[in-house]
Amino acid sequence: MDVPLAHLDRPFDYLVPAELDELAAPGTRVKVRFAGQLVDGWLLERTDGSGHTGRLAYLEKVVSPEPVLSPEVAGLARAVADRYAGSLADVLRLAVPPRHARVEKEAHEPPPPVEPLPAPEPAGWRDYPAGPAYLRALTDGRAPRAVWSALPGEDWAARYADAVAATVAGGRGAVVVVADNRDLDRLDAAVGAALGPGRHVSLSAALGPARRYRAFLAARRGDVPVVIGTRAAMFAPVARLGLVAVWDDGDDLHAEPRAPYPHAREVLLTRAQLAEAGALVGGYARTAEAQLLLETGWAREVVADRGTVRSRTPAIAPAGDDPQLARDPGAATARLPSLAWTAARDALRAELPVLVQVPRRGYLPSVSCADCRTPARCPHCAGPLALPSATGTPACRWCGRVAAAYACPECGGRRLRAAVTGARRTAEELGRAFPGVPVRTSGREEVLTAVPGGAGLVIATPGAEPVAEGGYGAVLLLDSWALLTRADLRAGEEALRRWLAAAALARPAGAGGRVVVVADGALAPVQALLRWDAGWFAGRELAERRELGFPPAVRMASVTGLPAAVADLLAEARLPAEAEVLGPVPADGERERMLVRVPRARAGALADALHTAAGARSARKAADPVRLQVDPLSLF
Repeated sequence: MDVPLAHLDRPFDYLVPAELDELAAPGTRVKVRFAGQLVDGWLLERTDGSGHTGRLAYLEKVVSPEPVLSPEVAGLARAVADRYAGSLADVLRLAVPPRHARVEKEAHEPPPPVEPLPAPEPAGWRDYPAGPAYLRALTDGRAPRAVWSALPGEDWAARYADAVAATVAGGRGAVVVVADNRDLDRLDAAVGAALGPGRHVSLSAALGPARRYRAFLAARRGDVPVVIGTRAAMFAPVARLGLVAVWDDGDDLHAEPRAPYPHAREVLLTRAQLAEAGALVGGYARTAEAQLLLETGWAREVVADRGTVRSRTPAIAPAGDDPQLARDPGAATARLPSLAWTAARDALRAELPVLVQVPRRGYLPSVSCADCRTPARCPHCAGPLALPSATGTPACRWCGRVAAAYACPECGGRRLRAAVTGARRTAEELGRAFPGVPVRTSGREEVLTAVPGGAGLVIATPGAEPVAEGGYGAVLLLDSWALLTRADLRAGEEALRRWLAAAALARPAGAGGRVVVVADGALAPVQALLRWDAGWFAGRELAERRELGFPPAVRMASVTGLPAAVADLLAEARLPAEAEVLGPVPADGERERMLVRVPRARAGALADALHTAAGARSARKAADPVRLQVDPLSLF
């Protein structure tokens, strides 16, 4: 039943009336009578008998004869619910899009037969010694599992298309998940070129109800063997699944914001395990979770040798270490040290574009008193004040109220200065520094996909960097402190991921490509960037987390709610003996958060204990809700 109450998270038996016998197939949507109400449900299985000794009710209605829930996806949904201490109903809402009756009623004709797809040439994978063997294993119908570290300038979408084509050539299907629609458009073009028409569909929540459901039905009916998409595609029903793949698994867009909060990488890896399919986890960076796959032997590493890495990497230099500061004392306070300014000037003189990555969007997203440096706060809600433009009036970023007559509560000063500089202010400053050079911005308001290859400045926030024709002559990574000093377990990992994604767009050093990161060269993420060695940093990160007892070395669950509700659930839960309860720490408003940590071997017991406790609370209709998250992205 589609009832997300934890204590009702189990199948219920119903009789099928004779008039619905032909329509009531496993996987169809039905309506049943439960507790006096008509509720939606799924028909999971038809059997000749029931273990229930009481009186059974009849199905009320078959909503649609379309069997949209495949047995493979139903089993996967149950496994995901168990892993994340959630209910099957919540997972099925994520797995199967809402019904669109008009699309279901459209005439459906099986697609015409297509010629068998030949095995792709592994030319693009030859820079990686294990790459061609990985493609051959997919073509042969085996289940290779790999963690791939992409080279700078790599056409990652074409490499994923090669892997998909090898899988299809072997007679099996594939599911590929990317973080956002910009990556999806790039992958869609590559997969279309590799497979030809009629062999794949794109699945994304941004498609709209009709187009999304039409693409979903094409996969469920077996019309196409390949589904690509954002995290909406992680449950896509593909027959004879041979490959699951995820690109840039460190992007937080892969984490589902709805209960039970599954991560696309974990769903796909669970799917590969259950379906005995191949797996590909790729990116310029490498997460600690991907490193754990290698260290446990679940997956193999696909990387280039160091000689190839050096030939493909741009010249990367820090502008914040001691030797550089000795040569350029002003770099300690300047946002654009002379090394970065020189790199940009040389690239523009060579008629090459320059990319500038700025972590914060807006103009001046944070300001302070110009006299005493006290952060400027809204007098109504105490939120941070920001300036929208050079001539704009300061306004609160929380409540939106304008603070035209702002006066510092500490010293009474009325002048404001920049505390944090955003992308638009940076574009304004660089436009003055390099007059006559076109300046483009790419960020939340408008994300550029590509820019021409001539001289020009591109100011982008992380994740919004456009591809430049021929590559960038210089990439400047500014305000590194904004990424490195975040109070987050993944701060260093996230900083390196964003830096590598931007630096990968630069030309190789031999073609004039340069990258300048305004940070201390002794920091571990900066060292990994300088050597282009994401594997070294991921191994170091995982070792530190193992020593400190943080995910993914352990399994951790977050319990958030009002203090009494959190205490009630934890008192109800029969936690494993090895469980360690940490906290409480303040959450938002009056709520608090408790963390429960167990060894990975006891992960299932932890999830089961929390789910059972949540079921006990829902059975007695506890008033205050509690949010359960297993392995949340943020622990602070």
